[in-house]
Amino acid sequence: MEHSLDAEKKYNKWIVALSVVIPLAVAALFGVNLRKLGFDVQPLSFLPPIYAAINGVTAVLLVVAVQAIKYGNRILHERIIKTAIACSVSFLVMYVAYHMTSDSTPYGGEGFLRYLYFFILITHIALSVIIIPFVLVTYVRGITGSYERHRKIARITYPMWLYVAVTGVVVYVMISPYYKY
Repeated sequence: MEHSLDAEKKYNKWIVALSVVIPLAVAALFGVNLRKLGFDVQPLSFLPPIYAAINGVTAVLLVVAVQAIKYGNRILHERIIKTAIACSVSFLVMYVAYHMTSDSTPYGGEGFLRYLYFFILITHIALSVIIIPFVLVTYVRGITGSYERHRKIARITYPMWLYVAVTGVVVYVMISPYYKY
């Protein structure tokens, strides 16, 4: 156990740095529209359904990863989690690229659906920031062999990450009628 904790500590600076830098970079880049700054770039308006689908794939991968570990298949579990992380990173890159080349789409729904949309959107955004250190810590505990500590935090990470992935799809479905293609 001592050895695993030492191995975990080696990653702590990276976890903290990425947990701060990623949300700050996304927030900063979200406000940059290359077209409005005079750059001759085409809007990447084709990306929202792709990155929404990637969120859906991430959700499925997370469910399958949990099933894999329940059946004792640690190698498959690890591979699926690595793929889910890659999907989340891909989503983030595409999301930022879309917003740097396209105007934001306002939600056009009214009444209860409008309140529901903004509730889902706000919780999705908030948890997408909060989930970063949870995913990183959970992953590090797994790869360093701190399996008991990994399981404890995974019980928190999994439902949060699953919520972020699923609500990413829901947000897209709710706003997609208002996109200008």
